Amino acid sequence: MTALVRLRHNRVELALHELRRAAGRPLLLLHGLGERSPSAVPPHLAAWPGAVWALDLAGHGDSDVAIGAGYFCEALMGDVDIAIAHLGAVTLYGRGLGAYVGLLAAGGRAEAVRGAILADGPGLAGGGPSPASPAVSTAVGAAPPGGTPDPWAMYELTRDVRPPDYAATFARQASTRSGLDTALAVVGVNRPPWLEAVAQEPGVIEATLPDALALFAPP
Repeated sequence: MTALVRLRHNRVELALHELRRAAGRPLLLLHGLGERSPSAVPPHLAAWPGAVWALDLAGHGDSDVAIGAGYFCEALMGDVDIAIAHLGAVTLYGRGLGAYVGLLAAGGRAEAVRGAILADGPGLAGGGPSPASPAVSTAVGAAPPGGTPDPWAMYELTRDVRPPDYAATFARQASTRSGLDTALAVVGVNRPPWLEAVAQEPGVIEATLPDALALFAPP
């Protein structure tokens, strides 16, 4: 049975799940677009030696729907920042949307993020490297009011623009400000332009997931 911690980010209450209680630096899981935190440590992450936590991003899982919608990845980075403030230094594992949000958090909070693992998953590409044509959604409203995943989150987070040079800047910040020889590990096979740019930065390696977990595991 997992423990649930409620955290406040502005007007959104976030759900932070404790999947494994243990000593040592936690591994914080960030899910993909439309997903929710797992109810137990996934088998492919079982090798992590310390505590394992998972965060439901706004509009997902047991976290609140954002008031007035307005979902964008920098706001979700703020969700991760609130979780880090509660947990202390962490290693991040993000899949899909969570990989991009994890990259932003690793660059923005480099002193507290002790390595980030970027993996494939839903929402990895976002809206591509350049703005798309304006559009008005007629599909929003498929879920009950207040239900998750919020249809607005699904709509807006598939259209967010992710320029490669913008993503590379966060990779550079993670590498230079963290003091780590390796700050980011790319384990995903799919490589949208932003992730291709990140993979080329110093301090970023391409690795298997077992090797990335071993690299960032606390001593």
